[in-house]
Amino acid sequence: MPNEIVKYDTELNTIPLRNFSPVEMNLFFSIVSRMRDKKDQVIRFSFEQLKELSDYKATANKRFIDDLQTTYEKLMGLRFGHKSKSGLTREFFVMFTRFKIDGDAKDPYVEVQMHEMALPLLNNLESWVRYSLAEFRNLQSGYAKTMFRLLKQYRTTGYAEFSKEDFLELLDIPKSYWNKQANIESRVLTPIKEELTPLFKGLTIRKKYGKGRGKPVIGYKFAWKAESNNADDFSREESAEIQQKLHNIKYNSELTDEEKWRAMDRVLSIPLGTSEQDVKAQQKAEKEKLFQHSY
Repeated sequence: MPNEIVKYDTELNTIPLRNFSPVEMNLFFSIVSRMRDKKDQVIRFSFEQLKELSDYKATANKRFIDDLQTTYEKLMGLRFGHKSKSGLTREFFVMFTRFKIDGDAKDPYVEVQMHEMALPLLNNLESWVRYSLAEFRNLQSGYAKTMFRLLKQYRTTGYAEFSKEDFLELLDIPKSYWNKQANIESRVLTPIKEELTPLFKGLTIRKKYGKGRGKPVIGYKFAWKAESNNADDFSREESAEIQQKLHNIKYNSELTDEEKWRAMDRVLSIPLGTSEQDVKAQQKAEKEKLFQHSY
């Protein structure tokens, strides 16, 4: 299958995907990738097609149907809408008006149709976010997936800043983490660094501090080497792409050795911890060799 492009209006990035699992994110954006410029047509996806698009691992159709249903139920809870400048006029809508799952059909399928008011999100785009569906779905952490989408909005700028409040909301970070910077570091920022460094050359994350007792964190700034407007990140050979990712990891001074090893394992699709074991085994062998030569 050719590398699919996900492309949509920037407004979609302003809506936090509340409680979406990584699998549900994959299913949603796989559907989005095929509904661009289709207006309000009813679009049919066979189960096999949608599984391939989303790189769905589980094989049982019952599990697949359950995941499709929970994805749609969570979509129904998202806050799509418009508000006038005065704030006195407000309207709300769901993104899809039709979401039919037919697992009894000879060729099981899903049918999806967009709400009339949601059409500007995927049709006749004047400003947009675009990225590779394969790169998105290969990310494991939900936080990395969301930050990937957000940073791709600024791919030609090379930096993006978020207030702490926007960062916490857009990434749907549990409120129990909000006042515990250690949790944000280990459970949110570390996965983002490890998974996005291969994709964003020279990626750095800087915390912005406010005044007052303890200099509280008030925001985050992400920076990387900006892409050119006409950059083609969808047709590189797999071997060249892997080498570029490993290069981005190796020469990023922001990562610890442990973070680099885990990032390399993900890029190479090998069990986490493999690179660390290999490096340490090599270091041990070199020490033993030096010890033997000293006698």
